[in-house]
Amino acid sequence: MAGDVPTSRRAVLLAIFIAFGECLRFLFGYDMGVISGCLIMPDFIMRFGQPGPDGQPYLSSSRQSIIVSLLSAGTFVGALAQAFTADRMGRRGSILFWSAIFTAGVAIQTGTTYSLVQLVIGRFIAGLGVGSLSAIVPLYNGETAPKAIRGTILVIYQVQIITGIFLSYLFELGSHTLSNSASWRIPVGLQMVWGGILLSGMFFLPESPRHLLGTGREAEARKVIAELNGVDENDALVVEIVEELDFAIKAENEGGKATWAECFSPRNALWRRTLNGMMLQFLQQLNGQNFYYYYGDTFFEMAGAGLSPYIIQTILGAVSVAGTLPALYFIEAWGRRRSLLIGAFFQSFCAIIASPLILLIAHVALVGHFTLAPTGTPASALTTRNRAGGDVVIAFAVLQVFIYGTTWGPTPWVYLGESFPLRVRPKAIALGSATNWFWNFMLSFFSPRIVAKIGPMILLVFFGVLVFAFFYVYFAIPETKGLTLEEVDEMYRSGVMPWRSAGWKPSVKHYHHDVHEVHEKRESESADGETA
Repeated sequence: MAGDVPTSRRAVLLAIFIAFGECLRFLFGYDMGVISGCLIMPDFIMRFGQPGPDGQPYLSSSRQSIIVSLLSAGTFVGALAQAFTADRMGRRGSILFWSAIFTAGVAIQTGTTYSLVQLVIGRFIAGLGVGSLSAIVPLYNGETAPKAIRGTILVIYQVQIITGIFLSYLFELGSHTLSNSASWRIPVGLQMVWGGILLSGMFFLPESPRHLLGTGREAEARKVIAELNGVDENDALVVEIVEELDFAIKAENEGGKATWAECFSPRNALWRRTLNGMMLQFLQQLNGQNFYYYYGDTFFEMAGAGLSPYIIQTILGAVSVAGTLPALYFIEAWGRRRSLLIGAFFQSFCAIIASPLILLIAHVALVGHFTLAPTGTPASALTTRNRAGGDVVIAFAVLQVFIYGTTWGPTPWVYLGESFPLRVRPKAIALGSATNWFWNFMLSFFSPRIVAKIGPMILLVFFGVLVFAFFYVYFAIPETKGLTLEEVDEMYRSGVMPWRSAGWKPSVKHYHHDVHEVHEKRESESADGETA
């Protein structure tokens, strides 16, 4: 699409409704926050824990990891499974289907009494829905939102996660004082309400115009494109967009149905795009952020601060929201590449230059290792040194959460949603999302076991990952800000180096020239036929 897409009030409102209507990431964020608090609720521990040496029930690190990680295991499977439904059922229909699966999984969890097996099965089923939707929603947003605000819309997608986490903290702050199962059933069961909102909201949203054109439904596609851009169906902009999309779709489908192996094909640098999408998701998961979300309550309880771990988590959630909101501006002002570089720089070590935040994670790890009291130490037995160390750990954790929310939280999802041609987009995004969920599973499964052995020193692992992330982004990730999905395809084909990609300009007439050639060829063939 040659020109910038107009963003009339109607078009912007519809695009924002698309982002908020697909509250899947809100659901996942909410679940992350909820399960973190449940792990230290007395009734939850009594029902799903095991007897300790003193006869009191407790949740071992093994049980914690199983309870938390089974949702992530489901998300990994679901992220791959959606590739088979996104084309067959359409983007919109697929979102509806997997939303229903998620809601069923939550119902199973909420109805659990004392069965750990039922609880984790419910979490796995809910994870199927979350994982599937995590791949479909960026795909849908990337294909539907006008390019001028596509990055912002995909950042709103990340805002939903943080909002979900924050609200879950607020609900648990109020419910954890209840002495019965309502303490955890209420916040867990509320996910069915969010699932219902997602299901009902999708009935008011359009199908992806790219999918409609790809399945031969041009009239519907024209109507959706006109509505999204706030213009009439016969407007020149609609005609232009349809021509470009139609030509791009036909060019992409010339080789027949796409396969998984094609995602790693050297054609059009598809292997680079797929690898970049998967690597950014891997690096995002090992930033250390989700460690705080999953096990923050137990970790901050170990820190021995004067505040309740529920209050600390609520503060952390509020800071996460505050950190993500600026990304709505910076994702377009800085661009995707610069956001990732700045985020990695301010969370880790960059070359020889020492930033005040160079020890952001390392400081938390070292201070925590040498000053925090052993797990299970009564509050009355904590020394002044223990409490001071806990305060430092919490302060730097809050700082890290803020920086992550502005940069590495939303940007990998934005990049994933706008990097692939239509032909392989569902499968390529599925691979990126599956990578995210695989490492989410690994993090949630092994973190309690690692913390049980080395405590806060686990954060040094995240510190090392961030150092690697800076260099990987610099040498491998090109800038995609302000480009249509078709122009991103052209940029990769051009072979421009990532560190020079910010200044790359598309061939303005590239697609138009090809479209006109096709039209001229058809007219010539038609004229020859009439002459004959």
